Amino acid sequence: MIFQRILRLARSYSSRISFNGLPFIFSKKYFPVKKLPAPLPIISLGLWGFAKKDELDISSTKSRNALFSKVDALYENREYSKVRDILDQLRDSKDVEVLWRLARALYNISKTASDVGAKKLIYDAYNLITEAAAIDDKHWAVHKWTAILIDSKTNYEGMKEKIKTLNVVKEHMLAASELNPNDATTLYMLGNWCYSVADLAWYQKKIASAIFGKVPDSSFEEALQYLEAAEKADPLFYSHNLLLLGKTYLKLDRKDEAKKFLKMTAEFPAKNDDDQKAKQEASKILNSF
Repeated sequence: MIFQRILRLARSYSSRISFNGLPFIFSKKYFPVKKLPAPLPIISLGLWGFAKKDELDISSTKSRNALFSKVDALYENREYSKVRDILDQLRDSKDVEVLWRLARALYNISKTASDVGAKKLIYDAYNLITEAAAIDDKHWAVHKWTAILIDSKTNYEGMKEKIKTLNVVKEHMLAASELNPNDATTLYMLGNWCYSVADLAWYQKKIASAIFGKVPDSSFEEALQYLEAAEKADPLFYSHNLLLLGKTYLKLDRKDEAKKFLKMTAEFPAKNDDDQKAKQEASKILNSF
């Protein structure tokens, strides 16, 4: 976790200061799969899992739409390996829609891979998204996944490199949001980025800057703008957006709004462990009032 690692290292330079770790901006929990539709029909591996390359036709609009519809359905069902098996056969197509989707699948597969395997997958995904960006630098999903994969890649390159790329990551998120203003997860990512940076105390920033170089600046007001926009774009899409809205309002000393969103989080219908953690944190904060 980026800020936790910054603060752990900073702590070693000043044993008199105690720090509170912050959540890593791009940790797994911040990339939830959107609300799942009704169970989708199982796609035959005989057709899609082991299709020959020449059977995966993307030469016409109709065939492209059919393929990407199948792939996106598999992704929504979290069948990332099947997505990879299909799209990997088309990785040399120079098709942006193939490349970013394949990079996305590899990223998600890396979450359950071994350390060595995860690193290989992340670098492969990064190379794919870089190739996609060279073909089309005006594609919102390319910018979104470039931000995610730059951050993931720097996990293997040291904290100094991660600090250097924080602004680059934000720039790609901003580009993605400008190209697709209604993507709630990109807006949430921006809000979380701003909140995490703003929540660093001045002495934490000073120590981190002395060790790694200048840490970017932000504010809770900026974080609130993105979080509110995310909720407006897709109401109740993610329990952690509600939670972070509540926490941001608290930081801005707007307690009535904070209570509203914290209660919404505590009452959110949990679909997974991620939601349950958000509910527990919200309840803990509410009990402290």
